[in-house]
Amino acid sequence: MGRLGEAVEAVVRVIAQLRGPDGCPWDRAQTHASLVPYLLEEAYEVAAALEEGDPDRIKDELGDLLLQVLLHAQIEAEAGRFDLGDVADSLREKLVHRHPHVFGEAKAETPAEVRNRWEEQKRREGKGRDLARPALLAARKYLEGGGEKVRGHPYLTPPARPPGDPQREVGRLLLAVCSLAHAWGVEPELALRRQLQELEG
Repeated sequence: MGRLGEAVEAVVRVIAQLRGPDGCPWDRAQTHASLVPYLLEEAYEVAAALEEGDPDRIKDELGDLLLQVLLHAQIEAEAGRFDLGDVADSLREKLVHRHPHVFGEAKAETPAEVRNRWEEQKRREGKGRDLARPALLAARKYLEGGGEKVRGHPYLTPPARPPGDPQREVGRLLLAVCSLAHAWGVEPELALRRQLQELEG
């Protein structure tokens, strides 16, 4: 086994120990649902590190994001459903399947052609719903779509005339909502995602 395999196996053992009977109380208490806010936060921190371009910070933030993947895989391994190896196998199969221009006979000469092929394959698989986006972006896309569920809805019909500085007012309202969510012990990202699911249902 090479250094990469050894490093991955070592960190998987650490995660298993953290969630084991004599491990960390915090890690043992986590569930898929409780970890979602941390997963989102770490993904945004990776994005910020990539924009900054500092290799040390990128490495550190990628490690934090990998921790989330490992924790979710460990939870499933404990339930006997799948483990990190199954996750890796599934990813490998997906990459090969969605890159027939590399692993098969199909042709794709430009990044745009590759992206179009990828998106078409996702549509065939029934994936790529708007709710896979951050909740605020998903909400904006939902409202742009209009439809009967939007028109006439009591809190989806804002005043026609915006205030003097619409961006500032929206920012203040969003901050107020986050303050309310914090006071009530609610994760605002998940609350908005749940509301969108109810509207789409």
